[in-house]
Amino acid sequence: MSNYLLTFSPNGDQKTPIEVDLLSVKKAALIYRAINHKLRQQILKLIDETANITVTDIYVKLRLEQSVASQHLAVLRKAGFVVTNRDGKYIHYAVNKERMHELNQCIEILLK
Repeated sequence: MSNYLLTFSPNGDQKTPIEVDLLSVKKAALIYRAINHKLRQQILKLIDETANITVTDIYVKLRLEQSVASQHLAVLRKAGFVVTNRDGKYIHYAVNKERMHELNQCIEILLK
């Protein structure tokens, strides 16, 4: 058995195995974990309400340390929930609406 693959035989039927890619499961868990954090949810809400906000505006409005805001933004960026736009030395953040829509679709499928 591979470290990243589980194979199940439904109803003992060896002809139609179901494979689960554990590496993909781990990546998906990181994406869900990124959104399942109260502070990151507050950051996303602020970004959505403000549209094209800088990290400075985020940490000032939420009364955070700059490093804390930057770390949480990095998690959100890596998960694809925010996009950036550079304007000179400033980086502006916006919510990736398409990614949020994809998240909602996945959640609906899982909750069926």
